Amino acid sequence: MTQIPAQPSLHSSAQPPAQPPVQPPVAKKIPTIRAHHGDSFEDNYEWLRNKESAEVVDLLTAENAYQEAVTAHQEPLREAIFQEIKGRTQETDLSVPNRKDGWWYYTRSVEGQEYGIQCRLRARDTGDRVADWTPPAVDTGVDSGVAIPGEEILLDGNVEAAGKPFFAIGGGAVTIDGTLYAYAVDNAGDERFTLRIKDTRTGELLPDVIENVFYGISFSPDGSRIFYTVVDDSWRPYQVKSHVLGTPVSADEVIYQEDDVAMWLGFELSADRRHLVLGIGCSEFSETRLLRFDAPDAGLSTVISRAERILYEAEPFLLDDGSGTPKERILLSHNKDAINSMVSLVDPAELTRPLAEQHWTTVVEHSDEVRVNGAGVTSTHLVVSVRKDTIERVQFLPLAGLGTSLQAAAVEPAFDEELYTAGVAGSDYGAPVIRMGYTSYFTPSRVYDFVLPTAEQPAGELLLRKESPVLGGYSPSDYVATREWAVAADGTRIPLSVLRHASVVRDSASAGLVYGYGSYELSMDPGFGIPRLSLLDRGIVFVIAHIRGGGELGRHWYDTGKKLHKKNTFTDFIAATDWLAQSGWVDPARIAAMGGSAGGLLMGVVANLAPEKYAAIVAAVPFVDALTTILDPELPLSALEWEEWGNPITDPEVYAYMKSYTPYENVREVAYPRIAAVTSLNDTRVLYVEPAKWVQQLRELNTGSEPIVMKIEMEGGHGGASGRYVQWKERAWDYAFVADSLGATELLPGAGVK
Repeated sequence: MTQIPAQPSLHSSAQPPAQPPVQPPVAKKIPTIRAHHGDSFEDNYEWLRNKESAEVVDLLTAENAYQEAVTAHQEPLREAIFQEIKGRTQETDLSVPNRKDGWWYYTRSVEGQEYGIQCRLRARDTGDRVADWTPPAVDTGVDSGVAIPGEEILLDGNVEAAGKPFFAIGGGAVTIDGTLYAYAVDNAGDERFTLRIKDTRTGELLPDVIENVFYGISFSPDGSRIFYTVVDDSWRPYQVKSHVLGTPVSADEVIYQEDDVAMWLGFELSADRRHLVLGIGCSEFSETRLLRFDAPDAGLSTVISRAERILYEAEPFLLDDGSGTPKERILLSHNKDAINSMVSLVDPAELTRPLAEQHWTTVVEHSDEVRVNGAGVTSTHLVVSVRKDTIERVQFLPLAGLGTSLQAAAVEPAFDEELYTAGVAGSDYGAPVIRMGYTSYFTPSRVYDFVLPTAEQPAGELLLRKESPVLGGYSPSDYVATREWAVAADGTRIPLSVLRHASVVRDSASAGLVYGYGSYELSMDPGFGIPRLSLLDRGIVFVIAHIRGGGELGRHWYDTGKKLHKKNTFTDFIAATDWLAQSGWVDPARIAAMGGSAGGLLMGVVANLAPEKYAAIVAAVPFVDALTTILDPELPLSALEWEEWGNPITDPEVYAYMKSYTPYENVREVAYPRIAAVTSLNDTRVLYVEPAKWVQQLRELNTGSEPIVMKIEMEGGHGGASGRYVQWKERAWDYAFVADSLGATELLPGAGVK
């Protein structure tokens, strides 16, 4: 295919010489009839699902060639944005060491190297508990080839990735004595990992190699076994297995197998390492099963059966009630008679009775204004994650007196900003501190240690360990973040986070970008991002729309944006766009939209509903053929989607409702804006075929002249390619596409990397 420069961008002030138009690849049509509930849909492009077909690969290759030709003029802008990201990043750095048992663990990054280096130093105890949990000072500027006294390199990602098309770590674990290190690696991008075990005393790998494991691995407390999860053919985690070191993998024991195709399975060790905790669930109810390490032959015990339709998490632990003899208790974070969830204590003996007869002790009450997201324990404190007024925060209560009239009030670390995110970033059961992470839109990521409250220090103490450096003359005062509210058609107020450069004038002339997700109760929490600065520095007003289907305003916010209420997600996003268009900050003709995965479905829907409101749309790994996927339970994750979207296989109302909005079926003859679909060949969550079919349908029916392109990473997964520099280039591609489409390619006076 001849590569000819694309036509000039919308709103571009400089018009390059006219060029003959580049022709997009056209897939042949092979009609396939999809029939359900008396309805038929003719799909001309379903044949693109066969990624082993040379014809399909040729078409995908041609799609890349087409987008490269159409966007060739954006290359200088992409390179400029990449250099801005690079210029603001401290490339040689290390994370704050985090103590686990007798070691301090941390990750190094080295300038010019794509991947992190997992390291550790032995901890030295002095008898001062807080001092013993103070991270050691480690030189950040030492190259990985130069030895740090006492440093052990557990895994150098750059060595592991050498010669591989892709590299990602799916989990790591260390035995309590620190002698064995297990890690899982993906070299294809399909999120199926190979588990290996290293003897840290010799540096040698054990012969034990386990293929096709899923995220999350853990050693048993005695270090003799390792637990891991396996996915089925539809990429659903359904087995937890145990491997005894030194035995054949074929002899590994299945601890539990979940046969319900609509349920997800995972595991972890309890905080005190006395139990293996299996979590089985969907978005609406769950079940926890426990295995005692001191009585493994007793088998698994169920905390609350899924038949009770309660969504909960359980943490078994020993609670000293003042008698001097710790009592077995289970901490429950649950939604029983509590839509926003609450926290209760229960004696395991109670669980043998019918649910209606059980006595649970309330620890954290239900509130319509506060969403309880989870709870855990240390040896001395209860740790509760909550969301209030859209903001994630953490509260601490001493275990002494918990669930009695002597229960102390919760302590919550205070922060200065209005819009921020604070959460637990790691803890050790016996530690006197909790590691916390903090960030906001313009405060780089911070790491704190929160010294847990004591009688002498009842408010605890927040100790700043590090704020991630941002180079290039970055100053938070150059930017502004505000909370605004759009109003949906039904009168619902939609929270917005509006970000801009401080020098942008409210003269209805700037460009704007609206970003959204709105599914799975996932919240788009405030967070710092270096790449986003490159858009703000070009005068683009960046709006994050906290639409229904997310979790920003509690469980009801999620419930009113799923299943037969899903269209609220889409109309909320359009209401956010209308707010921006009428805000006085931007020119209504210079607004773009961006979203990924389920947010990519959102992009496809709003493109059909209101194409005239957007100059450009970027849909990353977009779930645009959702109905076809969910109608086939053999496809990856489709059965797990029933609790989110409904089950169109059995319910004709759900089928009709989904078909009325899913992007692929609803492409129509209209002038579409400029669209980029970004995907990966090996994505196991949203298959490449969905955007491949979508762009063909869009081009066929589009009555406008704006290009519709697909960029496909031929060796990446759901998160794109691996390696930080490669990922920076991918983000630069997305942002250059937006900035060029909006005619916002030049930096504001005084903005940019200095």
